[in-house]
Amino acid sequence: MSDFLRLAEDIAREAGDMLLAKRPTMSEEIETKSSPTDVVTALDKASEELIRERILAARPGDRILGEEGGEEPGDSDVRWVVDPIDGTVNFLYGLPEWAVSIAVEVNGQVVAGVVNLPARGEVYTAALGEGAWLGAERLRCNTGVPLAQALVATGFGYGVSRRAVQGQVVAAVLPRVRDIRRGGSCAIDLCSLAAGRVDAYYERGINPWDYGAAGLVATESGARLEGLHGRPVSPEFAICAAPGLFEELHDLLAAQNPERDA
Repeated sequence: MSDFLRLAEDIAREAGDMLLAKRPTMSEEIETKSSPTDVVTALDKASEELIRERILAARPGDRILGEEGGEEPGDSDVRWVVDPIDGTVNFLYGLPEWAVSIAVEVNGQVVAGVVNLPARGEVYTAALGEGAWLGAERLRCNTGVPLAQALVATGFGYGVSRRAVQGQVVAAVLPRVRDIRRGGSCAIDLCSLAAGRVDAYYERGINPWDYGAAGLVATESGARLEGLHGRPVSPEFAICAAPGLFEELHDLLAAQNPERDA
């Protein structure tokens, strides 16, 4: 796992340096994906291409799943899960909340993950059973926080109908918690939870490249990461918090039926 982690970190740092050097302006060529608000820039593609090239140069038999390029076949039991820029809208607007995320799966289980926040100079790492780290600092999520005092991070989808439902859910959650934060990057939200900067996180519509690496950072910090009603975390739903707070937030969210826009 240390070899996986070292390679993932080296590549994430290289991609981050490239993105910082070529950070776009609002005149940058922009495409849309699922909706006019779901954007991809030329640098999303350039970052993923760089990451793929570096992985395959070091480990030519491995598989790669990337947000922009889809699945790269391979003949090993190792798969790399890549988000070349998580928080593309933030990146486009010059906000610092964006990240390069690289996770490594072996037989379907994430064993190593790196989340690089180039604009903040922060690199989060985790290896299965070996803890979560921000540089040399061991991370522990906040514990013993009741729901009423919890600072909760969340995000919104790109479809109009989904956003309408998510707005209703936020309206129900906000009076029950300390406050809500919406940063614009699932990976950063989960790393922030691991670092104690927020107490909990929930969202519908995230993908494996969004939470692959950061999910390991969160769980290695002591947090619980699952979907609703005991299901695994998935694009259908994700909740993350320390045990105790997790159950309180889960019950509040389950009562809102947040999956009803499916």
